[in-house]
Amino acid sequence: MKKKTVDIHFLTIAMTLFMSMTAHAQEIWTMQQCMQYAVAHNHEVKQAELDLDNYRASKTGAIGNFLPSASANIGMQYNFGRAIDPETNGYTDVSTFYNGYSLGASLPVFDGFNRLHALKAAKASVLMGREALRQQQDQTALSVLQAFTNVAYYEGLVKMAEEKVEETMLLLRQTRLMEEVGRKSAADVAQVESQQAEAGYELTRQQNLLASALLELKQAMAYPMTDTLSLTVSHGDRNACNVCNITLFQSPCETHSSLQIVRYQMVASKHEWRQARAGLLPSLSLSAGLSTTYYHTLHTPSAASFNDQFKNNMGEYVGATLSIPLFSRLQTITSIRRAKNNYLRAQEAYEQKQLELEKLSREAWQDWLGYLKQTAQMEKKVEADSMAYQLTRRQFEEGLSTAIDLHTTSSQLLNSKATLLQCQLMAMVKEQLVRYYQGETIWTE
Repeated sequence: MKKKTVDIHFLTIAMTLFMSMTAHAQEIWTMQQCMQYAVAHNHEVKQAELDLDNYRASKTGAIGNFLPSASANIGMQYNFGRAIDPETNGYTDVSTFYNGYSLGASLPVFDGFNRLHALKAAKASVLMGREALRQQQDQTALSVLQAFTNVAYYEGLVKMAEEKVEETMLLLRQTRLMEEVGRKSAADVAQVESQQAEAGYELTRQQNLLASALLELKQAMAYPMTDTLSLTVSHGDRNACNVCNITLFQSPCETHSSLQIVRYQMVASKHEWRQARAGLLPSLSLSAGLSTTYYHTLHTPSAASFNDQFKNNMGEYVGATLSIPLFSRLQTITSIRRAKNNYLRAQEAYEQKQLELEKLSREAWQDWLGYLKQTAQMEKKVEADSMAYQLTRRQFEEGLSTAIDLHTTSSQLLNSKATLLQCQLMAMVKEQLVRYYQGETIWTE
């Protein structure tokens, strides 16, 4: 009895684990969840994060250029043969040991504002890196949105194809019964069998397309290929009808990531141009330091001790250096010219990006309105085609129409349903694009 109780307890635990694993494997993913997962795991997003960290490191280096530099040096030298005696400053043939110590610091006081413009350019690069990261996140979300839409579309087609297969099987069974009672001929049965084979072929084809679309979605999300991914499309997402702003077009947001990238690139190019012009100005730097030495003639015990020499040979210095550029073989002029052209080129790119965003935003808005209208029209068409199919089906059962007529109306209804599904999903995509160009973050709730 005790053993039986233990077995039942073990079976209960096993069933609980199995049910929890099954529930985890069958987790349903919404469009927002797919986009959020992709933004968190996509490899290109992670590369953009590393690029941003490099820009921050460059900014830190630009700040460090305003600080003084300090260095300490220790030198040791062993002389043998003919050399100069540091005590008498004359030549000697005795082997000697020399040890030197120095500590120095330097501070650039003025460099034509080179460091200042380098810091401003680095700050602009950091802002550009942030916008590049945001743009990569948005592009990843849009790629997942498109892949998600493809999967949802093929899932709908697979469902339609499965319904078509079941319908043709029932129709074939009914036609064979009608053939037995003499109401249908063998040709009618053959035509229905052909329709059933065609429906089976279409189901297999759509299943293969669905499998390929699912692999594309997993790749865009950086999702494990071997794990199960089940999707759901909410009714609001599919209709995608946010009627509040559908009658008035709004220009793309000035803070759009792609526009901000070009803008900060233009700012960085401007400061790089001024940084190049700083090469025409003189530079001033200050320096200070101290040094000492220790000298010992080998095999001579009369040398001063290390502590005495270290203290007595100690020397200090303070200096100022003024550098005036006179001629640099036209290198400075060439750098200034190239930096100016880069700045002007960045200005042109900024204006071009503004026009491009305006065009893409208007195109997305127009497509969104168009797909909303097409969706409403296709809903009416699906309703009419469904009624026509039902009437043709009844006439076929009564012997007033042929299997070809039934196949024609059935194919027309299936195509209308597929077109309606496509319009609904494309309206969802275009609405997200409109929000994207308005500066909204589409991959967050």
